[in-house]
Amino acid sequence: MKKTGSAVWSGGLKDGKGFISTQSGALDNIPYGFNTRFEDKPGSNPEELIGAAHAACFTMALSGQLGEAGLRASALKTTADVTLEKIDDSYAITAVHLTLTASIPGATDAVFQDAALRAKLGCPVSKLLATQVTLDAHLE
Repeated sequence: MKKTGSAVWSGGLKDGKGFISTQSGALDNIPYGFNTRFEDKPGSNPEELIGAAHAACFTMALSGQLGEAGLRASALKTTADVTLEKIDDSYAITAVHLTLTASIPGATDAVFQDAALRAKLGCPVSKLLATQVTLDAHLE
């Protein structure tokens, strides 16, 4: 299975602008730019999209882990805080912190913690943060 996200950009780094879209149309030409990424201006940026994807993936994975333990959550709420830092002369995502609040009837803390750890380790987005990235670049 493959899913597609895309971005277009025009202009310079600081004065340019870009638009983000997804294959499903859930995001369709959503604007982003230097100011929304590095200056805390309103708008989208890659880090918040990674955070949303990680939170969604982890929460789904946790639901699966709970199901394997015979449990069903009535509510799972996850926030992913993505840290972008300048290191030497470039930027890097240095951390993602997941915060989870759960309501799971019949769950013990030990079973819940085990399921949450398994979900964190098994979530495809968690694995992405240490994955191989390939590139096929074409100049028109």
